[in-house]
Parts: sequence; structure tokens; C-alpha cells
Amino acid sequence: MAKTIALHLQKGGVGKTTISGTLACQSALDGYSTILIDVDPQGNASSWFLKNKTPKFEFADVIQGKCYINDAIVPVASVDNLFILPTFGIDGGLKNYSETKLAEEPFVIQDAVNEIKKEFQHIILDLSPGLGRLERAALIASDEVITPMTPEIFSLDGLEIFIDELSKIKKNFRSNIEHSKIIINSYDERIRQHRDIYKEACKGNFQIYRIPVDPCFRKAQEFSTAPQLFKQRGRGLKPKTLEAINELENTIWR
Repeated sequence: MAKTIALHLQKGGVGKTTISGTLACQSALDGYSTILIDVDPQGNASSWFLKNKTPKFEFADVIQGKCYINDAIVPVASVDNLFILPTFGIDGGLKNYSETKLAEEPFVIQDAVNEIKKEFQHIILDLSPGLGRLERAALIASDEVITPMTPEIFSLDGLEIFIDELSKIKKNFRSNIEHSKIIINSYDERIRQHRDIYKEACKGNFQIYRIPVDPCFRKAQEFSTAPQLFKQRGRGLKPKTLEAINELENTIWR
């Protein structure tokens, strides 16, 4: 059965795109037909995987009815089984659409995702840090939202705000979206503050996952490939990083 997950927190710089892309890559490498939908007007996920490509259509064209879904889906050359529904960060139409027509069509992303579920097993939505109409529409379309955060107090504050806002979305739109997992990104167990934030996060009713600091993520993005496949001088992701990714992958798609 197909499943859609979104990654979101009302705070920038927590690694939403990095984690979204990495989980999409792992799903594809595990043999599942996987699509990453870039719902961020900045188009960072698209820049990562389509650095040297200029697709004819983008996600905004799909939800505005300007093209068929399959016309906008692009295969990721470096990762088998992985596809992306891109957003143009420069001169793209997603931001404009979200500020104008989307108010009249709050379920348009859900409609698109329901069609995509007919073709793909795993669907991942990469969102911007805001929580406007666009992000709400994407959350309505998702079966589960996972919150990535960095080990700092401001992320905990952002988590509290997001929990409150998500409860309103669930009530107002009668959504059954699950929210039970938190990813603490760029975690370094040697740093006391990181350990303290982890303990604080564990006090809630969430499953907590930790992804270590790893320079391979940034380097893989520079080379438009999966972090799991990137090697430089024989070195790739740290064993603890791979372990964390596999642990996540084995739980989110159940």
C-alpha cells in the first residue's frame, strides 16, 4: 500500500531537505518505487538532484492543471527507482500560486498525491519552513509528518508551536495525519547541550531518532547524488549515520 510522508518544522536550517532526499534515496535503493515531491518554492531538493537538468514542467504546473502529472515527473539519473516532481527555485510558479489560487483549492495537493499513489509505493514531500496555505495543503495530503530538528532550544520551541498548529489542521480539515516521530539532526553525543536536548525531546510521546553530524551529506548534494552512494577517497557516510538512516527507513514505511 502506498504511503506519503512529509517532513516539517516551522524553522529553517534543520535539514528538512537533506533528510527528505536521503530517505527518498534509501527507499529507492531498497527497491521501492519512490518519488520526492518538491513543495518548497526555493526548489532546493530539485537543485540537489537535477543540477544539470531543466525540466519542461514543475509541480506548480501539475496542481494548476497545466500539464499531466507524468509530464512533470523526472527520473533521478544517479539513483535507480527514484523520481522527483520538481519545483523551479528561480522564476517558478509555486510561490505565486500558493499566494493566490491555493486558498480556493485547499485539497489540490491531496488530489495530485492520490493520483501519484497509483504509480509509486513511497512518496516524500519536502516542505519549506513556513506554515501557510501551501504547507497546510501538503500536510493534508500526507499520511504522516515527521519533524526534523537540530539539537538546540529554538527547535524545541518550534516543535511546540508546530504541534499546536497541526492539531488545528487536523480539526479544521478532518485530517488523520500521524505525527509520532522526531529526527534530531546533526547530533553529536560529545556535546552536552545535544544530550540535554535529546533528553528533553524524549519526555514527549514521540519516537526519537538521531542522525549524526556527517559532511558526506553536503558533498553528496554538490555531486547531485545519494549520500549513500557518495564516496570521496574511499570514504562515504559514517557507519553510525548509515545505521540511523536504516533504522528510520525500517520504521517509517510500516
